Amino acid sequence: MMNCSKKKWLKAMALGLFLIMFQNSIAQGHPRLVLTQKGVKEIKSKLGKVPLFDESLAVVKKEVDAEIVLGIEVPIPKDFSGGYTHERHKKNWLITQKAGVLFQITGDKKYANYVKDMLMAYTKLYPTLPLHPQERSYARGKLFWQALNDSNWLVYMSQAYDCVYDFIGAKDRALIEKDLFKPYADFISIGSPQFFNRVHNHSTWGNVAVGMIALVMDDDELLDRALNGLKEDNLPPGMKDNDGGLIKKEGQKTGFLANVDEPFSPDGYYNEGPYYQRYAMYPFMVFAEALQNTKPDLKIFEYKNGILNKSIYALLNLTNSSGEFFPLNDGQKGMSYYSRELVSAVDIAYLYGGKDPSLLSIAEKQGRVELDNSGMAVALGIKNNLTKPFIKKSIDLSDGSDGKEGGIAIIRNKIKDDELTLVMKYAAQGSSHGHFDKLSFSYYNNSSEILQDYGLARFVNIEQKGGGNYLKENATWAKQTVAHNTIIQNEISHFEGDFEKGNLYSSKKYLYDVNDPKVQIISATEDNAYPGTKMQRTMVLLETEGFQKPLLLDIFQVDSKTANQYDLPFYYLGQMMTANFKYETPKTLEPLGKAYGYEHLWKEGVGKATSSNTKFSWFHEGSFYTMTSATAANDDLLLVRLGANDPNFNLRRDAGIIIRKKNAKKATFVNVIETHGGYSPVSEIALNATSSIDNLELVLEDEKYVGVTIKNKEGISTLFILATSDNSVTTKHTVEIKGKTYSWTGAHYNAVIE
Repeated sequence: MMNCSKKKWLKAMALGLFLIMFQNSIAQGHPRLVLTQKGVKEIKSKLGKVPLFDESLAVVKKEVDAEIVLGIEVPIPKDFSGGYTHERHKKNWLITQKAGVLFQITGDKKYANYVKDMLMAYTKLYPTLPLHPQERSYARGKLFWQALNDSNWLVYMSQAYDCVYDFIGAKDRALIEKDLFKPYADFISIGSPQFFNRVHNHSTWGNVAVGMIALVMDDDELLDRALNGLKEDNLPPGMKDNDGGLIKKEGQKTGFLANVDEPFSPDGYYNEGPYYQRYAMYPFMVFAEALQNTKPDLKIFEYKNGILNKSIYALLNLTNSSGEFFPLNDGQKGMSYYSRELVSAVDIAYLYGGKDPSLLSIAEKQGRVELDNSGMAVALGIKNNLTKPFIKKSIDLSDGSDGKEGGIAIIRNKIKDDELTLVMKYAAQGSSHGHFDKLSFSYYNNSSEILQDYGLARFVNIEQKGGGNYLKENATWAKQTVAHNTIIQNEISHFEGDFEKGNLYSSKKYLYDVNDPKVQIISATEDNAYPGTKMQRTMVLLETEGFQKPLLLDIFQVDSKTANQYDLPFYYLGQMMTANFKYETPKTLEPLGKAYGYEHLWKEGVGKATSSNTKFSWFHEGSFYTMTSATAANDDLLLVRLGANDPNFNLRRDAGIIIRKKNAKKATFVNVIETHGGYSPVSEIALNATSSIDNLELVLEDEKYVGVTIKNKEGISTLFILATSDNSVTTKHTVEIKGKTYSWTGAHYNAVIE
C-alpha cells in the first residue's frame, strides 16, 4: 500500500508536471543543464584559487587540445564494442562534452567551434544512417550496435549543445535540431519502444538522453516522454503498450520516474547490483541535476525520500577497502569509485545532498572533480579543509522498491589497518543481470579476495573477445548456481536457471545483528529455489580467544521433503597448501557434470572425508587461509578447476573445493574460514602458517536451535548457538549441551566455555 505522504507527493508532482508541460514558462538562458550562467560566473571568479578544480581543468584542457589537433572524424558505423568506429564515436561524445564545458569556463572560441563542427558533421551523417549493421542487440542503434550506446552519445552531446547553444546561432541550431537531435530522440524513444519503455539501466540512459535534449530545446513533449515513458499513441502502428511483454506490463509505469522508483530499495540498493548501479548513476544524477537547475519545482532530489543521493552512499558502501565494487550479479572485477560516473555522482551528491564532508574524502581519493558547479563546490570544500573520513561500517541493504525483497549484508571487522569483510547476498533476482545465487557470499581480507564471486563472463569493450559483449559462458557459467559459494541441489541451478521463475521470489532475512563488533551475524532463509526444500544460512564474523584474526563461521542448513545430493563449493584464490584428506588426481580430466555450469568444471581431485574435521588451506597475496569443516563420514570432497568446455578460453582458470553430501533429506554444512599468518618473499620466512583450530563440532541441532563449538589449540572453546525459529530479542532460551545448561535472552548466544 502506498503511504499518504507519498500519495500527496505524487499528486503534487503530477500537478507540477501539468503546469510545466502545458503552461508557458519563462525561457531560461544557456547553459542550463549541469552548468548554469550563474555557476559559470562563480567558477570563473575562482579560477587559479582552487587547486583540485584547477588541476582537473588542466587535465581536461590537455586532453581536448590534443583531440582538436587531430581533427574531427565521424566514421560510418560498423563495429561492436571495442572496434574502431565504436570507440571513435564514443571518444567523440566524451571530448565534445568536455570541449563545450571548456568554452564556457575559458571563453576560448576554439572549443565552441570544435563543438559546432562536430555537431554539424553528425547532422550531415545521421540522416543517411540505417540501423547499425551488427544485428546482435534486441534494440539496434544507428551510430552504435545497440541503442544503449546511442543514448550515451545523446546524454553527453546534449550537454555540449547546451554549452554552445547561443554561439552556434539560430539558423544552424534549426538545422541541427531538425536533422539530428529531434530525429535522434524520436529514434531512441518511439523508434525503439522495446528499449525505451522498460525499467532497466538501458532505459534509464534512453529516458535521460531524451530528457536532456528536451531541456536544451525547450521541448515539453519530449520531456514528458522522458519522465513518464511512452503512451500508446506514441507507439508505432499496430504495437500496443504491452505488446509481447517487451514494452511494459499492464499497469506498469515507465520513464525516468519509474526507473527511479522501482529498481532502488529504500536503502539505495539498485536491484541489478553495484556494477550496473555505478553505470546508471551518471544518467540518474546528471539528469536530476539538470532538472534541479531547470525545473526546481519538481524537487527531484526529494523524490522517494531522497533516494538518488541515498543511493550514492549505498554504492560507496558496496566497495572493498580499495574502493572496488563487489562483483555481485553481472559485475566486472576492478571497477571502482574512481570511475568517471562516480566522480560525477559524488560531486552532485555533495552539492545537492547537504554538502556532507565525508564525501569530500572520496573526492580526494578520486583526485579530480567535474568541471561544473558541483565539482567547484567539492573542490572548494577540500580547499577549505572541510573533509571528514567516509567510514564504511557493517550495513544491511534491503532489496526491492519496498525494501521487502531480501538484501545484501556487508559485515566488516576492522582492527587497526586490517579489515575482514563478508558480503552475503540474499537478494531478489536482480533483473536481467541477476545470477542464480541465493544465499551466496564472498569474503575479503582488506582488498584481497579470500573466497570470490566470479562476476561476469565478458571482456568489456575488448573487441577480440566476442565484440566486447557478453560471452555465452556468462549464461552457461557465471549466472549458474555452481559458480557461486552456495548450495546446489542435484546439480541443478536455483529455479532451474529460469529467470522468470527466479524473478518471482527473494530470500528473506532472518537475523542481522552487528551490535557487538566481536560477534556480527547475518542469517537468511530461502524456500523457493528448489521445490520442497528449505535453506537457512547463518554467517558470523567472530572475534574470539586464541586466534590471530577474526573467524568466519558458516552454518548452512538444508531441509527437504525428498532425499537429494547437496554440493557446497568454495572458490578460493591463490595456491593450495595442504589438505588433511586423501584424494586421487585422475590421469585424464573430465568435466564434473553436463549442465548448469558443471560442464565447465574440471574434476582435478576426488576424496572422502575420513575424520570429523576436514582441513583445507591455501596461500594468497601474503596471507594463509584454512577452511575447517565439520564433515560426516563419506562426504565427498572434490577439487575442481574452471575451464572445461571452454574452447575459446573465455573463462578464468579459478580453483575451488566442493563438499558434497549425498542421498540426504536434511543436511548441515558447518565451516570456519580462518585467516592467519603471513609470508615475506624478502625474508623468506613463514609465520603462523598453520591453523589454530583443534576441533570444530556441531553440538546442537533440532527444530529450534543450532549450536557449534570451535576449540583452539590451547583447549579453549567458543560456543555459538542460534535460535532458528524465534528471532525475537526478548525471548528467553534454555538448552542443554553435553550435560551443561545454557540460558540467554535473544536470538543467539556466544561465549567462551571450558
